Amino acid sequence: MPVATPAAALGSIVPSFSLPDVFGVVRKQSALMNGKANLVVFFCNHCPYAQAVEDRLIGLHLELTGQGLTTTLICANDWGDHPEDAPALLKQRAIDKAYPFPSLVDESQQVARALNAACTPDPYLFDAAGRLVYRGRIDDNWKRPAQVTRRELRDAVVATLAGMPAATTQHPSLGCAIKWR
Repeated sequence: MPVATPAAALGSIVPSFSLPDVFGVVRKQSALMNGKANLVVFFCNHCPYAQAVEDRLIGLHLELTGQGLTTTLICANDWGDHPEDAPALLKQRAIDKAYPFPSLVDESQQVARALNAACTPDPYLFDAAGRLVYRGRIDDNWKRPAQVTRRELRDAVVATLAGMPAATTQHPSLGCAIKWR
């Protein structure tokens, strides 16, 4: 049964965090989120919703990183129950897919809890000041990329990069529930 994200507290400030990436390097939020638009996506290996949008996230990052977009994936799932989300397999996927952005492991689930993450994928877009400007779906057809007619996340990123507000109507993201400990 898919889970939808709850309404977000737009304008809230990103919490400070330090998490290891899938290669074991500890990454600080302040170093990761230094762009004009900063995207954090809760993600995992096993979820079909996450798998379906993975290439779209990579494409979005590649398209807009030169304009000031930073992107970070975070996996907060309990890999005891979902071994495909273990750090070694997250690392292998990052290598296989040639992720152009860091993929972090939130083993304690503290960052996921601080942000009230609900599912994978669960995108959060922060502006240059670290204020949440968008939390919603990536687009209007997670299953069939050829049938996408609205790219809400991309629109929010472009607006944020231009110093404009993101749309106030934000549809919830839909995906597999975060696997809490």
